Amino acid sequence: MTNRPMMNEMRLVDTFGRIHNNLRISVTDRCNLRCIYCMPEDVVFLDKDKLLSFEEITTLVEVAASLGVNKLRLTGGEPLLRQGLASLAAMLKAVPGIDDIGLTTNGLLLAQQADALYVAGVDRINLSLDTLDPVRFEQLARRSGLDLVLRGIDRAQQAGFQRIKINAVIIRGINEMDVVPLARFGREHGIEMRYIEYMPIGAEAWERNKCYQAHEIMEQLEEVWGPLLPADDYDPRNPAMEFQYADGKGRIGIIASVSRPFCKQCNRIRLTAEGKLRHCLFALEEDDVRPILRADRIDRKALTEVIRRNVWNKWAGHEINSALFVKPERTMHSIGG
Repeated sequence: MTNRPMMNEMRLVDTFGRIHNNLRISVTDRCNLRCIYCMPEDVVFLDKDKLLSFEEITTLVEVAASLGVNKLRLTGGEPLLRQGLASLAAMLKAVPGIDDIGLTTNGLLLAQQADALYVAGVDRINLSLDTLDPVRFEQLARRSGLDLVLRGIDRAQQAGFQRIKINAVIIRGINEMDVVPLARFGREHGIEMRYIEYMPIGAEAWERNKCYQAHEIMEQLEEVWGPLLPADDYDPRNPAMEFQYADGKGRIGIIASVSRPFCKQCNRIRLTAEGKLRHCLFALEEDDVRPILRADRIDRKALTEVIRRNVWNKWAGHEINSALFVKPERTMHSIGG
C-alpha cells in the first residue's frame, strides 16, 4: 500500500488531513522598506528574468484551482513594485474556481494603484503598519513614509475597498506602546487591526524575550475597551484569532504564531517569486515549478503532481517552541508574507 493520495482526489490534503485551499503568491522579492523583522538592510534582489511571468503564475493557479484552491493572496517583498500588478489580478480573477483575491502591501504605493486594483477584482487588502509614530516608523522600517501609507489607506477606502485590515508586528521594547493607538485608529476608520507576534523569520537574530505575546496585547486592549468577545464569524482555519469589541464598534485579530501556534488548522501553501512551492512559512525544503512552467510544452499533469507532493510532505508544524526548530535561510521578503 502507498501513502500517496489518489490522483483523482480533487482536494489538496496532507498526511494530517488538512485541506489546502489558500495559495499565497509572491510576485517580487523587492521592497521599498527594510523592516527589521523581515529583511536585511543590504540585500541582493532577484534578476527580473528569474521572476515568474504573469502567464506562468496564471497557469499554476489554473492547476491549483482544479485541485480546490479558491483563495489567493498577492504578496512580496512589496507586490506593488511589480509593474502591472492590476493586470495580474484581473487574469487570476478570471480563473474558474478563484473567488477571493487578497493583497498584502506596505501601502507606500497604494494611493496610485488602489483604483486599478479595485477594478481588477482584488477583494481584500492587508496593509502592514506597525506604528502611527513617524519616528518609530522609521526605526522599524529603516525608511520614512508613514504619510504615504496613511494616504494609501484613505485612497483605498475611497476606491471602494470594504475589507481592509492593518497588520502590526509588535516587538517588546520597540512598539508595544502602539497597540492601543493602532486599535483606536482602526475603530475610527472602520478597519480591523491585526497584531502579529514577533517571529524568527527576519535577518536579525531572533530574541524570544522580544516577542510581545497575544495575552499581553489583549490585556492592553481590554484595559481600555473592556472584554473582547470571540467574533461571530470566526473561522478557526484563519491564522488570526478574531475578536470583537463589547460595544460592537469593530474587531481585532491576533496572529499568535509563537504563543498559540495554529498549525493544526493550516490551509495555506506558498509560491515564491521565482517559482518555489513551500508548504509552510518556515519550510526548509521547496519544490521548484519554474522548469515545468517554462518548458516548451507545459505538462499540467507534472505540475499537478508537484503541487500534490508539496502539500503531502507538509509537516505537523513549525516547532518554534521546541528544540527541533530550525530557522529557515530565507527571510520573509524572499518567501512572501
